[in-house]
Amino acid sequence: MGPRKVRTGLMGAVALALMLSGCGLKSGSPMVDDVEPGSVGRGKPLAGASLTVTSKNFSENIILGQMIGLVFKAAGAEVLDRTNLPGSISAREAIIKGGADAMYEYTGTGWITYLGHAKPIPDPMKQWEAVRDEDRGTGVTWLPPSTLNNTYALAISRENNAKYHLKTLSDVAALSKTDPSAVTICVENEFASRDDGLPGMEKAYGMSLPAANIKKMDAGIIYTQVSKSDSCLLGEVFTTDGRIKAMDLEVLVDDKHFFPNYNAAPVIHTKTFEKYPQIAALLDPVSKKLTTEVAQVLNAKVDVDGQDPHKVAKDWLIQEGFIKQG
Repeated sequence: MGPRKVRTGLMGAVALALMLSGCGLKSGSPMVDDVEPGSVGRGKPLAGASLTVTSKNFSENIILGQMIGLVFKAAGAEVLDRTNLPGSISAREAIIKGGADAMYEYTGTGWITYLGHAKPIPDPMKQWEAVRDEDRGTGVTWLPPSTLNNTYALAISRENNAKYHLKTLSDVAALSKTDPSAVTICVENEFASRDDGLPGMEKAYGMSLPAANIKKMDAGIIYTQVSKSDSCLLGEVFTTDGRIKAMDLEVLVDDKHFFPNYNAAPVIHTKTFEKYPQIAALLDPVSKKLTTEVAQVLNAKVDVDGQDPHKVAKDWLIQEGFIKQG
């Protein structure tokens, strides 16, 4: 995800990635779907191509990786599915080394985690342009981004918000001054200590929450706690999480743009893109349709309803007319 999966198990992922890419190993399974061009892929511009798609190992990124594979397949390519690699670094290394040709990556992850910048760029397009330009040197081509922004946020249950009418994080800061005991917050351990998490957010918004008001817990429990209990008014969430809608939560606007932008954009192994520049025309229309709200709906189908990410990706592409069932 944007920030979600970058921050765990990096070293193991690095070791695995080096092993996979260094040996030229291409584990994965052929994509066997019988799909035809819809609004994209007419004339089968990838006929004769053999391409590998990859993703990180969480629902949203798997769905997005499946979308790329299905579009390539409809456009005439043979596709190897190497989605669901453990961690961000292994998928990243696969793209750099050519063990995979394409995936959806997140601009904030590229800028902060891979390229090592401490300070995000608040404007989403400028952030993407900066990542695109700097990453050219590593053999990675970034295609235009979607507005899908998988970043940190605070959420409140609709039921609780009937009393407080909070819309922005500035509203939370104001409430923390007028009624300090009201602002209780459930967060992950890491978010509680990171400069780009709670401490930085408090500083940016001029609030100081008492330690007793901050409850640390596993990410999955936060949604339930905010939705169903009185233990915390607010919770740390990811903006594209399917549980936001499923549990009737309202996401508060980061009106000072503190949290980095994590817009999803296709990244292509540069040598592959030089050989098949038509990939851009295939994926641009898909990216244009991918919004934060679309991601919430698609992610909920997997994480709440238990559907298969491949099916979710395929159903959406067909529904939107990008591809057709063969």
